[in-house]
Amino acid sequence: MPLFFAVTSRGLQEALVEELSELGAKKIEKGPGGAYFETTWEGCYRVNLESRIASRILKPVLDFTAYDGEELYGQVRRHDFTKYIDLNQTFKVESVVQDSKIHDQRFVAMKVKDAIVDQFRELSGERPNVETGDPDFKVFVRGYKNQFQVSIDTSGDALFMRGYRREAGLAPMKENLAAGLIRLTGWQKDIPIVDPMCGSGTILIEAALMAMNVSPGSLRRGFGFENLKEFDEAVYDRVIDSVADAEKTELPFKFYGYDTDRKVLQNAKDNAKRAGVDHLIEFRNESVATLRPPEGVTKGMIITNPPYGTRIGDEDNLKDLYRDLGHTLKHNFQGWQAWLLSGNKDLILEMKLKASKRHSIFNGPLECKFLCYDMFAGALDSRTFKRDI
Repeated sequence: MPLFFAVTSRGLQEALVEELSELGAKKIEKGPGGAYFETTWEGCYRVNLESRIASRILKPVLDFTAYDGEELYGQVRRHDFTKYIDLNQTFKVESVVQDSKIHDQRFVAMKVKDAIVDQFRELSGERPNVETGDPDFKVFVRGYKNQFQVSIDTSGDALFMRGYRREAGLAPMKENLAAGLIRLTGWQKDIPIVDPMCGSGTILIEAALMAMNVSPGSLRRGFGFENLKEFDEAVYDRVIDSVADAEKTELPFKFYGYDTDRKVLQNAKDNAKRAGVDHLIEFRNESVATLRPPEGVTKGMIITNPPYGTRIGDEDNLKDLYRDLGHTLKHNFQGWQAWLLSGNKDLILEMKLKASKRHSIFNGPLECKFLCYDMFAGALDSRTFKRDI
């Protein structure tokens, strides 16, 4: 079976491996920034449609060692890219390079592009056009310690671009990161989720889509694999039908989002409506300091991503917010489980709560902690917690 590579956020590889296995992938192995796996092309369509955690699915076609631009160009030039690209298709090359003698990513992308174009010109006298905006076809180059892998993109737009989010808050969380965090909590799709600082509503929308078995790819306008020569439309239609048959229409519980910014809340409502889950989520204008469980809800889970204070001067302003959050969780949500993602250890300590579980997660370039709190009555000492983060 063909080999593929699923890209994800650092810290979510284990969750990605579990998800790929559930989607029928074989011989799954963690790799830098994701996981390799084997599946059929039908399986590739399914993973693109149904993966909530992957940000892109690549099809590796070439591996080699290169120490300079000439070696890089020669290796790519010798590989037959006419198997994938037609002359009438536009294409684009993107690259990520670390710890290699060829360290300029733009230079790497340019040399690979030149090699592909020159190959076509030599074989046919013509060349495909390069399109940097919205190409038919993407080539990805990943370089690490002088080892390069060239892959064909099967996803098109990044998979976290579900299609439901038009506007977001000041620091929006990517949809696949939100889905990965939800999976790490062990939530069984059977109890409500509350986000006391919901922002654009991403965590709640992703949870609602999960609970409804709605494929995240069903909200998109298309995939890169539809432009590949291997694409089989009949097989793809069969996958779409099977995914649609698994969707639910109603749930026995709801999701709850709170924020103090009315404009951000309206954006969250609009996002939920575009995702088709607005009937499942209640958004309310309320602060963390006064928050209590929704009426009639005695058991649930809190998942939230409060601001971290990454700009100078922000941290002091946020200390009260984290103190309020800790107080509210301890006194108003006893018997609940709360999960918090934060990139600021000092602010976490202001909550004066002890974490029972923790994961290291990267939110973009920032290393964060995803912490679990089992809420019981009684005070806890922040000095005890300090040793655990």
